[in-house]
Amino acid sequence: MSRLIPLILAVALFMENMDATVIATSLPAIAADIGTTPVALKLAFTAYFVALAIFIPISAWLADKFGAKTVFRAAILVFIVGSIACALSSSLPEFIMARFLKGMGGAMMSPLARLILLRTTERKDLVNAMAWLTIPALIGPTLGPPVGGFLTTFLSWHWIFIVNVPIGLVGVVLITKYLPEVESAARRPMDFPGFFLSAIAFSGIVFGLSLLSMPVLPIWVAAVSTLAGLVAAAVYVPYALRIEHPLLDPRLFLHPSYRAVVLGTSIFLIGAGATPFLLPLMLQVGFGYTPFESGMITFVGAIGALCMKFIAKPIYQRIGFRTALMTAGVLSALGLAIKGTFVPQTPIIVMMVVIFVVGIVRSLYFTGQNALAFADIDEEEAGPATAIHAVMRPIATALAVATAGGVLEVSSHLRGQPLGVDDFHTAFFVIAAVSLLAIVPYVRLEKEAGSDISGQRTAAQRQAALEKAEQQGYEGRSPRF
Repeated sequence: MSRLIPLILAVALFMENMDATVIATSLPAIAADIGTTPVALKLAFTAYFVALAIFIPISAWLADKFGAKTVFRAAILVFIVGSIACALSSSLPEFIMARFLKGMGGAMMSPLARLILLRTTERKDLVNAMAWLTIPALIGPTLGPPVGGFLTTFLSWHWIFIVNVPIGLVGVVLITKYLPEVESAARRPMDFPGFFLSAIAFSGIVFGLSLLSMPVLPIWVAAVSTLAGLVAAAVYVPYALRIEHPLLDPRLFLHPSYRAVVLGTSIFLIGAGATPFLLPLMLQVGFGYTPFESGMITFVGAIGALCMKFIAKPIYQRIGFRTALMTAGVLSALGLAIKGTFVPQTPIIVMMVVIFVVGIVRSLYFTGQNALAFADIDEEEAGPATAIHAVMRPIATALAVATAGGVLEVSSHLRGQPLGVDDFHTAFFVIAAVSLLAIVPYVRLEKEAGSDISGQRTAAQRQAALEKAEQQGYEGRSPRF
């Protein structure tokens, strides 16, 4: 397998994933400059995730109609334009619209990267390819806070968006020069009713859950938005089952591996999505570290993720997807619980070791789930499968932040004191318990699921190898008289 293709795709995903967190440490500076408050500015976060929720579902259809390479390149250009618009924004409405534009570009990048990789990689190389693709998804969010803090402190907040321009242009050049034309699946008619329903469903849920974690609008707005999303989702499912080519096909969940991965990863992401929110906040508010210091502490998780890249494939070959994913799920939940025991007196080196190990475990999980999800998916199903797989991330992330923020608020209220270290401990323990449920969808999965792409030998193959070895052993012996 050529490493060039996943590395090219990783350039775009690194830019997208870092952007999701790089803005966090710059909110006060941006808010002061454009004349608003940091709390109100969080609507820009929501605008980005709402755009993802709306446009991810049509990514596969656009790829089949215009070509995956063409759409992927265009998505990066839209992302670049959105970044420039963010840097030039002088008011809250302008900034929100610019973030929404960036989300339109970002919505195409993640699902199409997986789709291109699926259509250009042999099944036996899929785990290794996905390992390369997973790294930016893990390093980006971790690198975002220290980079954002550094650029904002020593230059200005505008640079956290300007830096996307050269990275994106490099990606466009590499895609144009080295990425092969990707053969499209059979073109399907555009499902406009499905797009309308899915847009309401996913954007309503994401918007509603996001509002729960920030007091920007009245609580009834969040409730109505979430309810509208759930109703639209309930209407969409029977509609999609009645037509031949739905935009997002619920029948994909008939594949055991795909069903287990989408459900399990959605739960796993609650822990993974809450950590970039909880951990820096605990280090800064609870322990008194600066944004840059907390960013440097959490960055070791990215180093752990990178280390796992080199051993992920042998692990999956040795023990298979089911065992590895369940083990990673348990260890990740344990890591969250351990973070809930951190106190200001905890040595920095101890915290960094825990964060490093959790980074390794999460990298193992995301590498495996990215590959196993498509183990039973055929060529025609690949596009819709990548779209459903991708759209769960903004929903799970919004739910993660809403849950973590809600636990912090309730804990602080029950104690009758301002937000403190004990509240963060409670939040980590609750999130750890929820995250542990990620192993449940894998319990009934066959132990050797996805063995054809992991390289794991099945029981039948091991028995055949044993019999062959025994036969060769007998044949190699001299007869005794």
